[in-house]
Amino acid sequence: MKMKDKFSNNFKRNSKIDKESSRKFRKSSTSDSSSKFFDFKKNKNSQYTRSSKNSQNITNKKFDRNNKNYDKDQKSHNQKNCEDLIWGKHSVLSVLERERPINRIWCTSEIRSSEKFFQILKDVKSHGVLIEEVPWSRISQITFGAVHQGIAVQISYSETVSLKKLIASSKEKDPMPIILCLDGITDPHNVGAIIRSAEAFGCKGIIIPQRRSAGITGTVAKVAAGALEHISVCRVINLNRSLQELKEEGFTVIGLMENGQMNISRFSVDTPLVIVVGSEDKGLSLLTQKNCDYLIKIPLKGKTSSLNASVAAAISLHQLTKRFFKET
Repeated sequence: MKMKDKFSNNFKRNSKIDKESSRKFRKSSTSDSSSKFFDFKKNKNSQYTRSSKNSQNITNKKFDRNNKNYDKDQKSHNQKNCEDLIWGKHSVLSVLERERPINRIWCTSEIRSSEKFFQILKDVKSHGVLIEEVPWSRISQITFGAVHQGIAVQISYSETVSLKKLIASSKEKDPMPIILCLDGITDPHNVGAIIRSAEAFGCKGIIIPQRRSAGITGTVAKVAAGALEHISVCRVINLNRSLQELKEEGFTVIGLMENGQMNISRFSVDTPLVIVVGSEDKGLSLLTQKNCDYLIKIPLKGKTSSLNASVAAAISLHQLTKRFFKET
């Protein structure tokens, strides 16, 4: 009995020790796990804070970059050639009613057929202004996204005269006038340079077709360097019909061509002249060539086969007008 009691006491004491150790283990494990969980949460929060800061920095950088791009777009928008453009129904109507010189009008079909614009656009077109019926998106592209209401105009930097008035005024000032005609020259720098040379050599006027030609824009006026103030400009709807009218009025029409029939140094007539200059890439159109009395060329000795349109115009004007100047 004593041995049994001793064994039972030892068993109870061992069981208490096991319970206490298991309780301590659970407590320690719980505390460790909670501390680990707390540390994990803390690390997670710190990572979240760090990641949020990074995302905020990225957002700020993107915002700054967008602002820079916006500023860049604004600067490029301001650098565009917008000083010639006017858009919006009321603004355009005011320009048309005041009869300001205009190069071109872009409008939608709804605007063109409207009661307010139909008749006035018809009258403007009869004076040589090019009217293009285009979709809304095209006008948005021209005005760089402005609120255009379906119509925009390009202002001219010079008053234009009719062909009859140009013929009459040129004959009054000079018995042997020279008029320069442009066929398909769309580069405003070339147009401005030609106008400058034409005025310097005493031409009485410039004829520019309504289509396939640069208008008298701000760039043209700048390159012309004041010559527009001293020379008449005529915008015509049909170039070849105008050439026929000039021939009926006693003018000889000559066209500049790379493979012309006659050398310019050998050409000489005692009549008023119309000199037709074609574009650099295509030259004179076939129909224009047929309406010319002579096709003349500037002889070249080098390997370069052709000249810039404005340079060719200046050389031909010098050659054809030198007999009118007394040598000093």
